[in-house]
Amino acid sequence: MIPLLDLRAQYAGIKTELDAAVLSTLASGAYVSGPQVDAFEKKFAEYCGAREAIAMNSGTSALHLALLALGIGPGDEVIAPAMTFVATVAAIRYAGATPVLADVDPVTWNIDPAAVERAVTARTRAIIPVHLHGRMADMDAIMAIAEKHGLRVIEDAAQAHGATWRGRGAGTIGDIGCFSFYPGKNLGACGEGGGAVTDQPDLAARMHKLRDWGQEGRYNHVEHAFNYRMDGIQGAILSVKLGHLSRWTERRRQVAALYDDLLAGLPLTRPAKAVAQEHVWHVYAIRHPERDRLAKGLLDAGVATGLHYPRPVHLQPAYAALGNGPGSFPVAEALALDCLSLPIFPELTPEQQKHICATIGQLLEHSSVNSHAA
Repeated sequence: MIPLLDLRAQYAGIKTELDAAVLSTLASGAYVSGPQVDAFEKKFAEYCGAREAIAMNSGTSALHLALLALGIGPGDEVIAPAMTFVATVAAIRYAGATPVLADVDPVTWNIDPAAVERAVTARTRAIIPVHLHGRMADMDAIMAIAEKHGLRVIEDAAQAHGATWRGRGAGTIGDIGCFSFYPGKNLGACGEGGGAVTDQPDLAARMHKLRDWGQEGRYNHVEHAFNYRMDGIQGAILSVKLGHLSRWTERRRQVAALYDDLLAGLPLTRPAKAVAQEHVWHVYAIRHPERDRLAKGLLDAGVATGLHYPRPVHLQPAYAALGNGPGSFPVAEALALDCLSLPIFPELTPEQQKHICATIGQLLEHSSVNSHAA
């Protein structure tokens, strides 16, 4: 079986280095926050090109605290894309604010700036663009809208570690950038993890305080806050993996380029080429009306696939109260119906990719549906 992602292969490649880091942390006794987390924050900020980084226990926590640090709460509206993982919208509700969804662009699959402009009201306080699949959203347009209406921008870069927009790193263009270090991410912990980056020291200080029970000094709790700290072992693991991330990203780009070549000419839609940004290929998703038949055929041939995501946020039962029914966001709904994520990870071999693409070609020979233009 060719997996969608092979974390065991990743571990095998860095086993000696990773084991030593974990054992060193265990011997140190610094299990929550501590020097390993401090060191990772410094390295990650430098990697992103940001002034400061704040490590946390999940990407969702990072989004939650980013909103609170910006003073966003009840009565405020925050615009986010309909095509994203639910954590983006859940964090808005955690802050007590109201999510306002916008449709996505049919070419890049990222939030559509024109839809964002239409969604702005007198209550709008912020925009959360999501860099879906590792491709940066149109940050020029997003920042122009934010400046025009006096809005804050939080980048959801959970899938975009190392992506850039006109030379600037993901997470460093808006007020705050939020990352997930869930194990399957391009930079993943061996457990839960997340963080934020910012160039604004006051926002960093607020998030540092909010993640650690609102403390200013030990047992001096100055505001109601949370336990969103990162543990020391995950900090050590992420520091090791960060040292390999540029190499892994280059391999992902090579894998994506080979997919482009092998799938060229087939009656399906491949991801659009990156233009102003560097794509880091967290996901390589194709589109075809017979997506489910392709997924079953690939599974029968020993190839795992994924769905990112099979139901947009506004059609999730948990978010029905937002009042957006079927047809509200047609591009997001179409993507949910026909997108299929193919295996992509640095250790994927060209031979495995050839098998995947040959299988897709054979399955499409028997297709009765004409797909989108490639």
